[in-house]
Amino acid sequence: MSTLTDAAVRRILFIFVAIGCGEALAPTVRLNNGLEMPAIGLGTYLNTAQDGECERAVRDAIDAGYRHIDTAFLYGTEKEVGNGIRSKIAEGVIRREDVFVVTKLWSTFHKPDQVAKAFQRSFDNLNLTYIDLYLMHFPLAYKQLHKDGSSRVPQSIDDVNLFPTVNGQPIYDDIDFVDTWRAMEDLLRSGYVRSIGVSNFDIPQMERLLSETSVRPVTNQVECHPNLDQLPLIKYCRDRDISVTAYSPLGRPYEGANNLAIKDPKVQAIAAAHNKTPAQVVLRYSYQNGAIVIPKSTNQQRIKENFNIFDFNLSPEEMSVLHGFNQQ
Repeated sequence: MSTLTDAAVRRILFIFVAIGCGEALAPTVRLNNGLEMPAIGLGTYLNTAQDGECERAVRDAIDAGYRHIDTAFLYGTEKEVGNGIRSKIAEGVIRREDVFVVTKLWSTFHKPDQVAKAFQRSFDNLNLTYIDLYLMHFPLAYKQLHKDGSSRVPQSIDDVNLFPTVNGQPIYDDIDFVDTWRAMEDLLRSGYVRSIGVSNFDIPQMERLLSETSVRPVTNQVECHPNLDQLPLIKYCRDRDISVTAYSPLGRPYEGANNLAIKDPKVQAIAAAHNKTPAQVVLRYSYQNGAIVIPKSTNQQRIKENFNIFDFNLSPEEMSVLHGFNQQ
């Protein structure tokens, strides 16, 4: 008679504990390639990888029920994300197939012959057998220059200046994002990435991509929150069976934005009426508009709170209040 492994026992215990505590996993969105993507994920932009902060956040998020983690080569958090996920796999809390992992191609690697190399670096950083979704981080390409400022050709990814500038202005390269996308399509045949998508694309850029390539992106990840609700883009994408993922879904207070919905008394009143936090209301707003949300936090309590947005609904009147913040 076979016996359960220690890892299997731990996984079963975790399931019983989660059920007993009333926890549930997030709903998922079926992508246009048939895969399921959780409707909320943990963002890791601006997390501090050096002191293990990001890895702890990933572990806390998985314990809270998150099954979607978003990172990028640019963020410098891929290794920490991979470490956090593998630790929870080792504990028996999740299997690899339980978590949806997203990372991104940075703009200095848009040349078609650089795409596979950049992907390989992200794949090695994460060390997770495969990547669920690989995004083109921006439609615009940066010129690939050596980070020491010399005219030498970079010999490795580590030699590349990720933000090349002259007189404070970005140095762009004349690389067509359609050609970059076709190189990303080739990655699908490797089996190491299951979906591809884009980020920061507007409607004209989406139109061109769809008209000139054969694989539809499964998502377009853009900044999205009540002050920038992206409703026309969400409708455009929905009509073409493309999901929209909302980054910075709580707004961007670190950029000195004014009139952020999350800080407004009207939103605070809505939150109080539902016994929720303003952050939960703001996240719920974008979710009800049809976006997948990826709030960033390293605070264990806020990570838990941000996840709990699926047990209430905003009324049409409340949604109208939040619509009023668009572009403020």
